[in-house]
Amino acid sequence: MIGEELLSPLTLMVGWLIYMPVIAWAVWRAPWVELFTDSRRQHLLFGTVFALFMLWLVRRDFDTGVSYHFIGLTAVTLLLDWPLAIVGGLVAQGGLVLLGRQDLAAVGANGALFILLPVLVTECCAILVERAQPRNPFVYIFCSGFFAAALSALLCLLLALLLLWFDERFAMPYWLEDFVGYLWLLIFPEAFINGMIVSALVVFTPEWLETFNRTRYLSAPWKDDDPKS
Repeated sequence: MIGEELLSPLTLMVGWLIYMPVIAWAVWRAPWVELFTDSRRQHLLFGTVFALFMLWLVRRDFDTGVSYHFIGLTAVTLLLDWPLAIVGGLVAQGGLVLLGRQDLAAVGANGALFILLPVLVTECCAILVERAQPRNPFVYIFCSGFFAAALSALLCLLLALLLLWFDERFAMPYWLEDFVGYLWLLIFPEAFINGMIVSALVVFTPEWLETFNRTRYLSAPWKDDDPKS
């Protein structure tokens, strides 16, 4: 997360202009009828929002005004689909604002960067995997889970650094040339956490995953490329 004091008024305004229309679109596209009639979905949504809120509370705050925490939205997007993932992220953000752990003025910029971007990356990866129509569930786990989380973390870190450099309110560290080496220390845990959650859901409760095609992955017969003579 990025503090309000590190972002220019223009960046704060652009963040809100990006974030709010997408929030409205997500609220419009969310399956509210199914949600209100299905207690299982309600429990998944409430539990996911609480898990996101707790995950984002476990963070490292720096004196410079930035803080680091795991994102976790790849697993949430695969679990709830993108509209409810965005709505759930907004609710978790609201909890951080109420606790004073996030600046209200920076909600738009942080939401666009650390909620919309991971959800977009995960959704694009899931769509590409679905178009390929693989029968092996490990393709879904690694491409939609591990890889999507790693790519999301990488893009969030790079775009956040670019944004801080553009606004010129953050003193860039002198070891910036070594930043690539530190990226692995941040990307790998994000990929591991999300990938393990997705793996557990595929194995134990695949019906919870809105983006998982159980008919093809679990019911379709395996293709035998080397039939026995």
